[in-house]
Amino acid sequence: MSAIKNFALIGAAGYIAPRHMMAIQETGNNLVAALDKFDCVGIMDRFFPNADFFTEPERFDRHLDKLHRLNQGKEVDYVSICSPNYLHDAHIRLALRNHADAICEKPIVLNPWNIDGLQIIEQETQKHIYTILQLRLHPSVIALKEKIANGPKDKIYDIDLTYITSRGKWYGVSWKGDLSKSGGVTTNIGIHFFDMLAFIFGKPLKNDVHLLQADKAAGYLELEQARVRWFLSLDSNDISTERRAQGQSTFRSILMEGEEFEFSGGFTDLHTISYQEILAGNGFRIEEARQSLDMVYKIRNATNIQIKGDYHPMLKKLHL
Repeated sequence: MSAIKNFALIGAAGYIAPRHMMAIQETGNNLVAALDKFDCVGIMDRFFPNADFFTEPERFDRHLDKLHRLNQGKEVDYVSICSPNYLHDAHIRLALRNHADAICEKPIVLNPWNIDGLQIIEQETQKHIYTILQLRLHPSVIALKEKIANGPKDKIYDIDLTYITSRGKWYGVSWKGDLSKSGGVTTNIGIHFFDMLAFIFGKPLKNDVHLLQADKAAGYLELEQARVRWFLSLDSNDISTERRAQGQSTFRSILMEGEEFEFSGGFTDLHTISYQEILAGNGFRIEEARQSLDMVYKIRNATNIQIKGDYHPMLKKLHL
């Protein structure tokens, strides 16, 4: 049995942090330290009540350095990063400076060129940066990728991607509502879908933007083997009246050639599987994130935004 690894966690009070805590626990490892400027982290009691907790990054950084210098088997092997998007770059650097590999939630950084700088630090420190691209590990996604790879090479598939996940007024006030800190709606809720589509259907060839607002966006994406009309929204009004009456606040659909691609189940274990792969030396490295980062960067910086050509059916319903 392999030795137990020590983890530290940045962003312990965030939405996604419990999945990382669970993954650390389920892979038989230990969380020794956590950082968050908010101290509402009672969730840690469920997983690692004995982990040291810090609200100041300077003291957290000092603690990791001390653990490394004590050389008593307590040094941190991995730092898991669940902080706001705009802080990922800085927190990855903190991890590598402290002689630890970094495991970072997506988007790993906000701009494609940030990857170049981090790769230089990887080389200098001989430590690795991993990103969480859990949809690539979903059984249905893997099966579809194999189906496409084994199908006609000249086949171009027609895809409609619709993802609506309702958010309240708090969203716009938080860092997520700040474009400079989050990258906007396409980065916050869309990047994992863009990564998944490029993973299955090949590199992007065309990237048109039809709508770009604070709470919704839409466009047309052409991949090597797919034509994708996509629509992303945080507005509950974009969910049908019937579904809202049933209490549904989220709607996710991927239509391929008019048929629904079903992958609604099997999400709960994907972070644990991601950690298993990383610990086995098979995790997704930072370069793997470049393609989807480039896609969403071009979307949020698009200038020629107009509804024309082959656009998503939801845009007709919005009467824009």
